[in-house]
Order: sequence, then C-alpha cells, then structure tokens
Amino acid sequence: MPSVTDDVVLDPAVAHPELGFLRAKLAEGDWWSCRPVLDAAAPDARTWLLRAACDVPGIADMLRYVLLVNPQDSTAAALLGMHLTDVGWQIRTGARANDVSDAQFEAFHDWLAKAEIVLIEGTARCPQDPALWSARLTAARGLSLGLSEAKRRYARLAAVDPHHLPGQLQYLQQICPKWGGDWDLLHSWATEQMLAAPPGAPQGVLVATAHLEHWLELPDDSPYLTGTVVREAVYQAAHRSIWHDGFRRDPGWVPLVSTFAMLFALMADQPAAAATFAMTGRLASEHPWMMIGDPVTEIRKYRRKAQSGAR
Repeated sequence: MPSVTDDVVLDPAVAHPELGFLRAKLAEGDWWSCRPVLDAAAPDARTWLLRAACDVPGIADMLRYVLLVNPQDSTAAALLGMHLTDVGWQIRTGARANDVSDAQFEAFHDWLAKAEIVLIEGTARCPQDPALWSARLTAARGLSLGLSEAKRRYARLAAVDPHHLPGQLQYLQQICPKWGGDWDLLHSWATEQMLAAPPGAPQGVLVATAHLEHWLELPDDSPYLTGTVVREAVYQAAHRSIWHDGFRRDPGWVPLVSTFAMLFALMADQPAAAATFAMTGRLASEHPWMMIGDPVTEIRKYRRKAQSGAR
C-alpha cells in the first residue's frame, strides 16, 4: 500500500475515505457492503475506485462466487478482471520488454488471459458498463492485441461514455509509440479529447500525459518541455482542467494535479509548480513521479524548489 509520511501522503484513501472502506470490506470478503459505495459513484469515480482497490490480495475466489450467484454483476466482473490483470502486471513489472524474463512474460500472459475471459463475458452480458471496457483496454495492451483491436474497444467505450477518463488514459498508453502508436496520433488525439470535453473536465491531463510520455523517450538533456509549443499546450490544458473554476476534486483528482505539478517542475516554472503543489498540499501520488525516481524524494525536491522559487 502507498506510504504516508508527515509531508507526503501517497495513500489515495486519505483523500478518498471511501476507498479505504472498500479495501477493508474486500479484505473481509464483504462484497455486499461494497456495492452501495460503488453504485453511488459517478462512472469515472467508480472505475477509478475499482482500479484503486483491485490490488487487495485474495479477492478472486470471492468475486468468482459473486458472479456464480449473479452473472449480471458487472461491477464484480470489472473488479475481478482488473484484479487478475493487476496480478499479471505485478509479475511482469513496469520494466522494458528487454528486461523481462521469458518466465515473467509467460506468467503475465496467463493471468491476462484469465482476465480477458472474465471481461469478455462481462461485456457480453453488460455492454454498457464503461469499467469493463476500460479494463479490456488494459488487457488488450498487455496481451499485445494491437492498435486496431484497442481502437475497436475504445470505440465501444466512447459509445457508452465519450469522456470516460480512466479508459481514455488506458487508450492513451496504447497509442504511444512504445505500444504501437505514434507521436502525431497521440498528441492530436489527446488534444481532440480535451477540447471535446466541457471546460473544467479533467481531460486536460491527457495532453499533459502525452507530453510527459514524449519527453520520457528523449535524451536527458532534451529541451522538449521548455519549447514554446509544448509549454503553451500544457498551460492551455491546465487552464481548461485543473485551473478552471469548474474542476472538481472527484476520486482520482490527486494524480491529475500531480501530473501537472511534475510537468511544471520539470519546466522549471516555479510559480506554476508552486500553485499546483499548493492544490494538493500533503496529498500526492506515486504516478507520475515514479517515472523519474522515488516518488517521495522527487516530490520533496521539486516542491522545495517551487516554494523557494529556485531554478
């Protein structure tokens, strides 16, 4: 579970107590206490809560029993699919493919194949559930099913919920070059989705994440993030999302703000970074800071620079 320190709180349950409740009840095998919380959540928040709780150990058998009793429980199907996928990714790790052993890949694909069966059955019974399609996008990427299949799954998701951010973030990964896409497709799609969503919606983070992914593939001394075009795109995305009066602190908002905080910090725009760090206070998230080092260490370092105005 993410850590809690005096000045950097990585556990998302601190920001969203309902997640802590879900984790506790899942650990107890009490699915029926979980359902009212999940049923009351908005679609984006529901998917985020399911994904954030899917790493609770030992829940697979309980969820299989739930589905045996009620095959129409798409919430249980989504969580089981996410859980099995998470087990697989834990085995694979986030390392580059060249650094993953054959045994890891074999186990990874076995777990994702199990998840895929659950999710296929889930979408067959409940095709209107965006959490299931979001989970199927993750599975498609892990199983290397290709861009065309990912596009098909994303189209099914968008037909149900055109601004479903958890699924959009999964599709964004698929259209990165490392998973078969390209930079032009990535940036144009992210911008289109941001502009299609209402002002104040969180889709600005798609633009921010796309630029962060692009920068991560470049040499360490690349001036990519300080270029005028990129800076203006990131500022536009922030003003349309996290800095807009209509931005809401729904479940999952901390990683969104953290993404902008990291970008502004890497740009050495200390006023913008400081303002963004101020939005989260002690709250933080492992993603995206884990991409550049230990999250707590990096957050402290860049937050200190931002607060002091140092370059």
